[in-house]
Amino acid sequence: MPDAEERPAPLIRPPRLLTDVDRTATRLELFFDLAYVLVIAELAARLAKDLTAEGVAVFAGLFTVAWWSWVTTTLYANRFDTNDVLYRLGKLAAAAAVLGMAASAPEATRGTAVAFTLSYLATRVVLFLLYARAYRHVEEARATIGIYLAGTGAGAACWLASLALPAPWKFALWGCGILVEALGPPAATRFGGNVPLHLEHLPERFGLFVILVLGESVASVVLGVHDTHWATAPTLVAAVCFVAVAALWWNYFDLGGAAGKRHLVRNDEDDQGDATDGYVYAHLPLTLGLAAGAVGAEQLILHPDGDVSTLGRWMLPAGAALFLLGTAAVIAGTARSWRAAWPWPLAAVPFVVAAGAPTAWPPAATAGLVAAALLAVVLAGIRAQHRGALRTTET
Repeated sequence: MPDAEERPAPLIRPPRLLTDVDRTATRLELFFDLAYVLVIAELAARLAKDLTAEGVAVFAGLFTVAWWSWVTTTLYANRFDTNDVLYRLGKLAAAAAVLGMAASAPEATRGTAVAFTLSYLATRVVLFLLYARAYRHVEEARATIGIYLAGTGAGAACWLASLALPAPWKFALWGCGILVEALGPPAATRFGGNVPLHLEHLPERFGLFVILVLGESVASVVLGVHDTHWATAPTLVAAVCFVAVAALWWNYFDLGGAAGKRHLVRNDEDDQGDATDGYVYAHLPLTLGLAAGAVGAEQLILHPDGDVSTLGRWMLPAGAALFLLGTAAVIAGTARSWRAAWPWPLAAVPFVVAAGAPTAWPPAATAGLVAAALLAVVLAGIRAQHRGALRTTET
C-alpha cells in the first residue's frame, strides 16, 4: 500500500489560500498563456493594416481588454489555484473563450463585435464561478473575495448590456465594464481584510507575460526579413531592431522588473499597501508599449527605403518610450515613490522619443537611434545597479 505522500492528490479539492506556500507557475498557466499569444498576434496584425489614429486607439483599447482578462485570471490563481479537476476545467474553458477573443479580434469593433463580447463575457462567467466557489470554502478571505465578485459581476453586466446597444455606446459600456472591474483590486487592498498576494508567484507570472509580448517583437523581425526575401537593406534594419528588442528584454528582466520584484519581496512581511496594485497596473503601459513597438519594428523593416507612414515610423520609438514609462511606474509603484525611478529610467524617455523626430531620415536611422538609446538605458541601469542606486534581485 503506497504511503500517504505517494498517493495521488484528490481529483476535487476545495480552494484555499495559497500565499504562504512555495510555488511557481504551473503547466496549466503556461498552457493558458498560449491563447494570449494569438490575441496579441491578431491585434498586431490588425494595427499593421490600419495605421491611423483610430487604428491605434482601437488597438490600445482591445489590448487593454485582453490584458485585463489575463490579469484578473492570474490574480485569482495567485491566491486560490488548487489545480484540481474543477479548477482545471474552468481554466480550460477560459482559455477557449480567449481563443474566441483572438478569432474575433481583427473585426471586434465591426462585424464580429458580438462574438468578441460573448467571448470576453465567457471569461467573466468562469472567473465569477471560481470566486463564488472560493467564497464558499475560504472563510478568512471572504471580504476580499466579495469585492472581486462584485467587480466581476458588475463588469460582466456592462458587457452583457452592450449587446443591446449600437456603436459607440457599445464600446463605452465595454470601457465602463473594464473600469468597474479595475476598481476591485485597490478596493480589496483597502477593505478586504489584508488578504495578501503570493509575492514570488506574482512577478514570475507577469514576467512570463512580458516574454509573451516580447515574442511578438521577435516574430516581427522574422516576418519582416521573410517578407522582404533577405534583401540587404531590410535585413540590416531587422538586425538593428533585434538589438532594440534585446535591450528591452535586458531593461526589464535584469533592471526594472527585477527592481520591482525586490520591492515586492521586501514588503512581504510588512503591509503590502498599494505596492502590489502599482506593480500590476504599471504593466499595462509597459506591455502595450512592447506590442506597439513590435508593429513599428516590422513597419521599418518592410519599408527600408523610407516609404513608411508617419505613424508607422513613430510606433517603435513611441512604444519604447511607453515601455520605459511603464518600467518607471513598476519601480515607483512598488517603492511608493517616483524618486525611485529618477533618473533611471525616467530621464531616458525624452531621448527615446527624440529618436522618432527626424522623419526625413531613413528607417534604418530611426531604428538605429532607438536601439542606441535603449542600449544607453541598459548601460546606465547597470551602472546605477552597481553603485547601489538601483537595487534589484539580480546581480
